[in-house]
Amino acid sequence: MMQFSCDEDFLNTTDPTRINRDLFYQNQTQFDQALNGIYGQLQTITNSAYLQQEFISDNTTIDIDIANRGGAVGWEAFEFSTVNQGNGEINTLWVNHYATMYNINFALEKLEKATFDAAAKGVIEGQLKFLRAYHYFNLTRYFGDVVLATKTLANPNEAFDLVRSPQADIYKQIELDLTDAAKVLPATYPANQRGKVTKGAALTLLGKVYLTRKNYTGAVTALKEVTTLGYALNVDYKDNFDPAKKNGPESIFEVQYQGGNDLGEQSNFAYIFAPRLSGAAITGFANTTPQGRNIPTNDMINAYETGDLRKAVSLKTSYTLGSNTISIPYISKFTYPHTITGRTDNNWPVLRYADALLMLAEATNEGGAIDEALTLLNRVRKRAGLPDLTGLSKDALRNAILKERRVELAFENHRWFDLQRVYTPAQLASFMNEHGAREKAKPTVARPGLAFNELDYVYSDFEYLLPIPAPQILINAKLTQNDGYK
Repeated sequence: MMQFSCDEDFLNTTDPTRINRDLFYQNQTQFDQALNGIYGQLQTITNSAYLQQEFISDNTTIDIDIANRGGAVGWEAFEFSTVNQGNGEINTLWVNHYATMYNINFALEKLEKATFDAAAKGVIEGQLKFLRAYHYFNLTRYFGDVVLATKTLANPNEAFDLVRSPQADIYKQIELDLTDAAKVLPATYPANQRGKVTKGAALTLLGKVYLTRKNYTGAVTALKEVTTLGYALNVDYKDNFDPAKKNGPESIFEVQYQGGNDLGEQSNFAYIFAPRLSGAAITGFANTTPQGRNIPTNDMINAYETGDLRKAVSLKTSYTLGSNTISIPYISKFTYPHTITGRTDNNWPVLRYADALLMLAEATNEGGAIDEALTLLNRVRKRAGLPDLTGLSKDALRNAILKERRVELAFENHRWFDLQRVYTPAQLASFMNEHGAREKAKPTVARPGLAFNELDYVYSDFEYLLPIPAPQILINAKLTQNDGYK
């Protein structure tokens, strides 16, 4: 749903208890405050992004509560491939992205008229354009053709004339925004501003866009520049997720969270991902109700090679409750001690240097430079304690890189988009149907007394994309539905 501004005079009356937005955007400090608010909106989007990027894939499953199926038509549908246009989660996904982009577009419009230092304006503009590109990149991979809006609406009635723009036009805008951002953003910020979008973030996301579009030359160019900006792999893989080591040398961009206080900026992924009945065994706090979502699948657990140091960091295959060992796996990557129930301090990694190196390896391999691609891949494997891979063909190396991305970036919301990038819709449906058959035959988590529905884990080509949310089509009948959804 698009948001819009109104010009009625009575709405422009200054309320002494609130800051009028037209009076607010006057100086750099106020633009920085507005930008911080937009960064904060990333938390809302990231809190549930695992549904559409991990849960939907072969990486994770569910510790199902057979006595409470309240989520069956909502978040559970992403696990079992039963998402339809009435799913509330996809409507929330759509609304949250467009609500954030309204604020981005409004700030950009105000910035055009601002009179403070030009260089400072450029840095703010670059951050805003990166964030707009990031949201559109997500949206077009989720839904295909989407509404393209780079300006706020002058009249509310204009919202009813909006139509979906072709995916090619969406990507053109994304590439333009990221190219502009990379020109003006700094490589680093002072320590007290870490976490803001950098030149490296813009180039890394641009490389990912090019890779998705199969523009391998563009991807190599962008990602090679990233390698000159001072990033490095952490010696210890675990340091990427330790709240005490946020925004470290491997971090290119991460969503910022802050726990341990009452400011409302905390994360709580450990509670969402822990098995339902684990209580304090994993979170450290009694009388909590973990949600049992995003449970690592048997397939995911078996994807790790013997000796891979990342496995023990990323997941555990059981937990101890009293004197009992409960054989339900869980994600441990985001589980760290914290001081207040439900308020963890973990950031969410969006772009890491390891991701950039593996994307560069993929693009380089597709361009035919197999030895160079192997060298890049083996840099990531070495940190994981694994031997070098050698002598692979182009096709074998492509598969090896996809597998490496799976274990290196496990549970960081890359898997579905990686599968979507390398497989056609028909290939992805076949791949996921094979995974579903294995999960039905031997569920990762036992389902006592609850049989699978005949529609569970049945994938069709059209599910390569999500449906356009029904409420949005009800609001604007000019928004057409994706093929396959009724």
